[in-house]
Amino acid sequence: MFDNLSDKLQSAFQILKGHGKITEINVAESLKEVRRALVDADVSFKVAKEFTQKVKDKALGEKVLTSLQPSQLMVKIVRDEMALLMGGEAVELNIKDNPSIILISGLQGSGKTTFSGKLASYLKRKKSKRPLLVACDVYRPAAVQQLRVLGEQIGVEVFHQEDSKDPVAIAIAAVEHAKKNGFNTVIVDTAGRLAVDKEMMDEISRIHKAVVPSETLFVVDSMTGQDAVNTAKAFNEVLNYDGVILTKLDGDTRGGAALTIRSVVNKPIKFVGTGEKMDALDIFYPSRMADRILGMGDVVSLVERAQEQFNEEEARKVQKKIAQNKFGFDDFLNQIQQIKKMGNMKDLMGMIPGMGKALKGVDIDDNSFKPIEAMIHSMTPYERENPGVISGSRRKRIAMGSGTSVPEVNRLLKQFEDMNKVMKTMQGGGGRALSQAMKRR
Repeated sequence: MFDNLSDKLQSAFQILKGHGKITEINVAESLKEVRRALVDADVSFKVAKEFTQKVKDKALGEKVLTSLQPSQLMVKIVRDEMALLMGGEAVELNIKDNPSIILISGLQGSGKTTFSGKLASYLKRKKSKRPLLVACDVYRPAAVQQLRVLGEQIGVEVFHQEDSKDPVAIAIAAVEHAKKNGFNTVIVDTAGRLAVDKEMMDEISRIHKAVVPSETLFVVDSMTGQDAVNTAKAFNEVLNYDGVILTKLDGDTRGGAALTIRSVVNKPIKFVGTGEKMDALDIFYPSRMADRILGMGDVVSLVERAQEQFNEEEARKVQKKIAQNKFGFDDFLNQIQQIKKMGNMKDLMGMIPGMGKALKGVDIDDNSFKPIEAMIHSMTPYERENPGVISGSRRKRIAMGSGTSVPEVNRLLKQFEDMNKVMKTMQGGGGRALSQAMKRR
């Protein structure tokens, strides 16, 4: 995510390293590179110029603390201004009405239908809502079927009318259905349309007027850069929508859309899509995104994802097993399953400060756990519970059964043993202190 932009910004800050204080000359040289990095990331020249001017004014007005190097101070100023550029604070959905109607709009291929499913899953899991998905894309082949499949995956009803080709009538009927059947949130998935297609833009405007949504969201493919910003502006003139959704942020994103949409259309980014799974949807936090762009990671989001998958009761059971030296491969396998549910592995690693740069060019495949899982599944229940009994002949059998090699089995057993030792150590004073500190937060 934003790898190229992050690298170029880091290079820009290197210019200040070794200088004892910030001066107009070294600031101008550094900010020239920052501006160039932003333009390369498909940020408009006007926005990039205004941004660097604000950073320059703040940098020259700052007194350099003795504990800070000029490059560190510049990173802080750029980080703060970048967060402001993207909105400053996270903005919640307006879902207070009963039912709350959410209208989804956007270009063809931007990921509206997938986002509709993700949003329904999010509202059901995290907000205890009872959502209804509405299929109003009557043009794209299999659009209704795609939404129905997504609805089945997440256990959410999909409203559709096979014989109707009138999306306005479908939307109105869906709202009535929701009111009669106790649905408190209605998510209307509309057809993709081009801003230059007057007939299609008139149609979504009619849907908007007919159902009077609590929230109108514009879905945009973050990989389209400045084109996305221009399209967002055109759609806003017709719909005056409430927020922007950035999809495909896990792809080869340049960053232009994320950095400039807020300043151009004055509408907040509310969610970002970070993968294909139905739970790969995150609230957009400008400060956290600024941290990630600058290579500082995003520990808060990482902890939040972990908390969603690991409950306190399970954690206590694991702690007890570790203390009693009974943590086996079944427990380890369960931990792997929980980690996999947290999302894309490279994305997760990028949330750890410093890891984004360390992993540059390294391909972290989500299937990298498969050989480990295969080796564990090739063990007998007794072996999983008592790894110490796995002798040479057993290792050979496990390797053959899992399609791996004896050295790979040896490596897994050694890593498991080392991990057990570390976890055992963490049960001591340091681990308890850390645990107590986490509880106080």
